[in-house]
Amino acid sequence: MSTIIILSSLAILSGFVALVWGADRFVSGASATASNFGISPLIIGLTIVGFGTSAPEIFVSLVAALQGSPELAVGNAIGSNITNIGLVLGCTAIMTPLLVKSEILRREYPMMFAIMLLALILIIDGNLDFWDGVILVSGLPLLIIWIVSLGRRKNRRDPLEKEFAREIPHVSTGKGLLWLAIGLIILLISSRLLVWGAVNIAHVLGVSDLVIGLTVVAIGTSLPELAASLISAYKGEPDIAIGNVLGSNMFNLLAVMGLPGLIAPHALDPAVLTRDYPFMIGLSVALFVFAYGFRGDGRINRFEGFLLLASYLAYLGVLYWQTSH
Repeated sequence: MSTIIILSSLAILSGFVALVWGADRFVSGASATASNFGISPLIIGLTIVGFGTSAPEIFVSLVAALQGSPELAVGNAIGSNITNIGLVLGCTAIMTPLLVKSEILRREYPMMFAIMLLALILIIDGNLDFWDGVILVSGLPLLIIWIVSLGRRKNRRDPLEKEFAREIPHVSTGKGLLWLAIGLIILLISSRLLVWGAVNIAHVLGVSDLVIGLTVVAIGTSLPELAASLISAYKGEPDIAIGNVLGSNMFNLLAVMGLPGLIAPHALDPAVLTRDYPFMIGLSVALFVFAYGFRGDGRINRFEGFLLLASYLAYLGVLYWQTSH
């Protein structure tokens, strides 16, 4: 048994490292290629970068569903959203307060809540079935079209335009496509490795795939968001830090939670609706109150960052207590 735990732990660790690197190559390659084809930095940042930071969750969800662990995929979707707000933004705001000026982000808040409501309506019966998956996954291209139209309507005075422009690598199209291909391959391999290790650990420790997805896998797949947000805040680009989380959370609910419905429809663990989804909504409301900026620019100060992080740690404590009892 100890050998299985050691091998599984190594698989999880190496899977996390490869996921982060693969996602970075994927985003860099796709962004550079799109830029070379004349797509504006704002559109690239709102779509490719947002989708790319969710790539680890999407690939892990796909592999988990195909391998018969759909609960891990659902846990990854909801857990990553909780982790993005509580851990990622909490730690980022503690490092440096986030002043949010982008008008585009103000438009994304209502869309994020609409997607959360849609997903809740679909799973309120306690099942994630095939048609639920169809509706959620079908919403992904509609979301991208909406984001593109939103970006086109906004002029270049939006802070996100300049912030994204500074982050897009300037390389040839051939090199960008090579990075994109390498990133996709690494994402697929590392996802399989991570899911294998996570499922083994869950079975050995006697905990559910859902809990492993909510904790270990969610934290690992949120590492790209954590790295991107910390670096963006350090560079004085707080709008990107918030934008990464909003975009990732919307993609997670549509793609990451939709895929297990399409591939492996199943009855949800009751805790998803009584514990995890309500907590995700609560953190999302807190983020909206802190960062929307009702009378000017939005701002997440260090105190609010501490509150977000403390809430996340409290959530982990609840999971540990319920699992151990």
